[in-house]
Amino acid sequence: MATSATLHSYMAGVMPRVGSKSRSTGLRSTYLLPCQRPMRIRCQAEPQKQSAPVTPPPQPAQAPTPKPKAKESTKFSDMLAFSGPAPERINGRLAMVGFVSALAVELAKGDDLAAQLMNGGLPWFAGTAALLSVASLVPLFKGVSAQSQSGGLMTADAELWNGRFAMLGLVALAFTEYLKGGPLV
Repeated sequence: MATSATLHSYMAGVMPRVGSKSRSTGLRSTYLLPCQRPMRIRCQAEPQKQSAPVTPPPQPAQAPTPKPKAKESTKFSDMLAFSGPAPERINGRLAMVGFVSALAVELAKGDDLAAQLMNGGLPWFAGTAALLSVASLVPLFKGVSAQSQSGGLMTADAELWNGRFAMLGLVALAFTEYLKGGPLV
């Protein structure tokens, strides 16, 4: 530090200065040309560290290799098990179709849910349930899951949530019509 200050003051004293006299004030000003300005030299000593064993540089973190997904069983009993992939999805799809159909027929004819089932709606319900169940099971038997086919706006989770809301809506519609004693609309 002392060396730096000494060198700075020495360099500033050795540099030639250029002066000029102002015509209006008569005062003389001194300035240095850009190439002659004093240099500032700063020196900092780093504290010495005790020698530690040299460690190799850390290797970049490698992404863990994903474990291969266990292949889902394509047995009928596994598909329709309580925790299997089919029951909630099939029930949700049936509830979505049923809720929309019940509201559409109620708006068109004015029949409540019970009247719709008694006036020829039961065969339509059974046929729709059979068709949607088979259509939902065929891809599962081929090993294709709903998660692998979902993307963008139409995701497998969105279908499950829409099915759950439709199940609740269908039960709420039946309960409301029961308490009211007639159609909702």
